[in-house]
Amino acid sequence: MTKPRLRDLGIVIGDLPAGPHNAITDVPGIQVGHTTVVRDEPRVIRTGVTVIQPRGGTVRDQPVFAGYHAFNGCGEMTGMAFVEEFGWLSSPIALTDTTQVGLVHDALIQYAVERYGKGAHYLGVVGETWGGWLNDRNGFALTREDLFAAMDNAAAGPVAEGNVGGGTAMICYDFKGGIGTSSRLVELAGEAFTVGVLVQANHGERSQLRVDGVPVGRELTEKIVPLAFATPPTDAAEGAWSGPSQTSSIITVIATDAPLLPLQCKRVARRGVMGVARTGSVAHTGSGDLFLAFATGNDLRVEDEQPINLRALPDWSLDPLFDAVAEAVEEAILNALVAADDMTGFAGHRAPALPHDALQEVMARYRPARA
Repeated sequence: MTKPRLRDLGIVIGDLPAGPHNAITDVPGIQVGHTTVVRDEPRVIRTGVTVIQPRGGTVRDQPVFAGYHAFNGCGEMTGMAFVEEFGWLSSPIALTDTTQVGLVHDALIQYAVERYGKGAHYLGVVGETWGGWLNDRNGFALTREDLFAAMDNAAAGPVAEGNVGGGTAMICYDFKGGIGTSSRLVELAGEAFTVGVLVQANHGERSQLRVDGVPVGRELTEKIVPLAFATPPTDAAEGAWSGPSQTSSIITVIATDAPLLPLQCKRVARRGVMGVARTGSVAHTGSGDLFLAFATGNDLRVEDEQPINLRALPDWSLDPLFDAVAEAVEEAILNALVAADDMTGFAGHRAPALPHDALQEVMARYRPARA
């Protein structure tokens, strides 16, 4: 069954056109795969892994220029010291739950060795957000086979959103969150390019949520939709950090086929913050707000020893790209919310889905002509 998306509800973000799938996979060569693990015995497990392949699996030999930005660093994305030093990456990007980072990182290396005969992903990129409200975080349920499956099923085209892959247990603005994606088509220096975004959205408090500027979170109070943490914690060891909004994060991956240099990629990564802010978040102390941008517009080779001929857009032409990033990040987060379903998990904790009819009613009251 195809999940509805924000535009299916009559809500359009921004002015730039979206790509054919309105997904990160609209950038040529990008593939996305998920493995989702949900079971109740012997432990309550709600977890998974999502992978992004920057060049359809050949990034190990053809790196992409990249840039990283940590807006609030209460989180982890491995391999970023290398990206900061060299300005490129040669690994798939995997997103998962906090306690599974090590397993997924090891599995990325094993996958490279077994499939390609060499450890091309020794400095693999693994980002995390905390799913311990719905998932038994001490269950350590993921296996290397789960990462292998996500890699093997990675594909172009439409991308599953909501309660899938690394987003399985995630909560966003006290609604069920997870994986979301979006894209924009943009003209830069007289050429057409694509910007694609994928988020693992696990951030924000209900009262902050804004949809295209409308204060939806203030309208959909806990009297209308009970908060995700309405059920009291049953584990005293959880302490004051038991609620999902207190340990929230968002991982944002931005891709483009524009010919950008590493510093330009870093500037693009910073603009991802603007899209998150438009949905209302202020990046609280316990939030890991991490952004990775990469550009496929130059042909690099790992073994190159000769000078490389590069293309680069002039810096003064990048403003439309920044606009595209902000719009696509905002819509990707909202797509994650719209696609997600109610979930009950560990210790009976619950996360309610964002109700579509109530969202449409609020939007219609604030903006009748656009709803």
